[in-house]
Amino acid sequence: MTDSGRSKGQNQDFMIITLLGYMGSGKSIIGSDLALKLGYGFLDLDDYIERKEGSTISDIFSEKGEIYFRRIESEYLRELLDNKKSIVLALGGGTPCYGSNMERLLSCEHVITIYLKAVPETLVKRLEDEPDKRPLITHLSNRDDLMEFVSKHLFERSVFYNQASLTLITDHKPVDTLVEEIVLRLFQNSP
Repeated sequence: MTDSGRSKGQNQDFMIITLLGYMGSGKSIIGSDLALKLGYGFLDLDDYIERKEGSTISDIFSEKGEIYFRRIESEYLRELLDNKKSIVLALGGGTPCYGSNMERLLSCEHVITIYLKAVPETLVKRLEDEPDKRPLITHLSNRDDLMEFVSKHLFERSVFYNQASLTLITDHKPVDTLVEEIVLRLFQNSP
């Protein structure tokens, strides 16, 4: 983690820790455990969108399209970043890659960005049993197609993910170990 990233969040009365990465990287499960450990609130951006819109992400995609979804996703992200409370926020896999979302995340003094990184093989293993919950992969019929899609998509999105203040490799590590690693790296220079 860079010194600017570390001092950024720690000079504030509150901090928003945003977890970004590809679908299946562990943002929601790690985020909820991290929030519990820190005594912060936890929000999953996709869950927040579903509550606000009164519809599932899959239904929003199928009924109103991806362009509509990306527009409201940016609006709700902005709304949450304007929050003045310490939270852990799990972003959708595409959130940093659209509009000016990544720029907004990096420019907020009270926001720390953490990339939860996993190799395509790990992501495919985590995703192959839940295609109905993931609108971007519902059309894929077998593991080989899923591997090809994830590999290509991850490559395209990694330019955004790699801009995060901190990167953690999530392959083959238990959630509690990853949470401890985040806490240590975020607060290692705290007084």
